[in-house]
Amino acid sequence: MSVQERKQRERAERERLIVASARELAEQQGWDAVTTRRLAERIEYSQPVLYSHFRGKREIIGAVALEGATEMAAAVRAATAAVDGPRARVTALASAYLDFAARNPAVYDALFQLDGGLAYAQEDTPEPLKDAFAALLETLGEVAGDGVHPGLFTEVFWAALHGLATLTRAGRLLPEDAEPRVELLVDRLAMV
Repeated sequence: MSVQERKQRERAERERLIVASARELAEQQGWDAVTTRRLAERIEYSQPVLYSHFRGKREIIGAVALEGATEMAAAVRAATAAVDGPRARVTALASAYLDFAARNPAVYDALFQLDGGLAYAQEDTPEPLKDAFAALLETLGEVAGDGVHPGLFTEVFWAALHGLATLTRAGRLLPEDAEPRVELLVDRLAMV
């Protein structure tokens, strides 16, 4: 291995460490606790080293969001692949999405609540974000209905899931009604 290859590998490892540390700190204490000073202390590198990877917290949030998008897409695809029939797939998709949001609140915030400097729904949207949407579209597109654009239907269904995720997390919805909400969403919006 050349010196250049070793340096690139070490740089990539440091970057993964920064992102993992930011994610861990955010999940434990919230995004307000994530500062470049605290991250530099946690990873045992100086702040200038951290800044050589990321210009600041915004870019770190973006990196966590991209990692989270990849994980969410995998979770949705795994859940939908494990069941047969459109209704079961839509229900599995909704449950997997809501479970991901509940289990990873800081990552979910990085994806959908905080400014990570990422472009959404544009030509220059990063691939992990496009793929996360594609994971939803793969299942929801098949139940969009006649004359309904599959992408538009997916956006509306996703918006409903996002609303359920954020309202549930904020304690605005009764926890015991989580399953009936998903069933109602699937029955009335997806109509399968």
